[in-house]
Amino acid sequence: MRLCVICEGHTEAEFVKTCLEPHLREYGIATYPSLLKTRPGRQGGGDVNVTRIIRHLCHEYPNTDAITTLVDYYGFRNRGGMSAEELEVQILEKSLERFPNTNQKRIVPYVQMYEFEALLFSDIRMFEWVIDGWNSATEKALREINNRFPDPESINDNPKTAPSKRLESIFGGFYSKTEHGPIIAEEIGLSAIRRACEPVLGFING
Repeated sequence: MRLCVICEGHTEAEFVKTCLEPHLREYGIATYPSLLKTRPGRQGGGDVNVTRIIRHLCHEYPNTDAITTLVDYYGFRNRGGMSAEELEVQILEKSLERFPNTNQKRIVPYVQMYEFEALLFSDIRMFEWVIDGWNSATEKALREINNRFPDPESINDNPKTAPSKRLESIFGGFYSKTEHGPIIAEEIGLSAIRRACEPVLGFING
């Protein structure tokens, strides 16, 4: 079985390759990312909406057995007050309008409440992979953030203090989302991430 994961950005795509694919391979699922084209000729995160997701899904769907999404709720454009679950329903409904004869189990939209960096707070020790920026001061700052919130999702409390903004403040220019993010996530491990961030990646079984 082939599973296509429509990803918001390059970091999420690497996360699919390094964390999700090895896990799902054990269940006989060949998983691969497809980077969402957010604007004509441009790819990357932070500019997601239902229309673009549907357009991309229609392009990928005929070539795979099942399809899902890995997009960030907080970066979703024009969500009109809808919850993540309501956005997922809207994506599914519009997909079924395009493919009315399909088995709806083949289309499993997933809108993640967490900013990607929030997942990394599942185990702050793995930030040691930001080698040039890791020291006792950065470790202390990360630990203070973790102690302040009940779970990683709660760190998404304000656009100015979202996990990515906090990491920029702590590490300065030493932390790179695309370079360090997938490595840290891989070192933490999918099981640990899911324990800390339940129900993250709810479309996964096992």
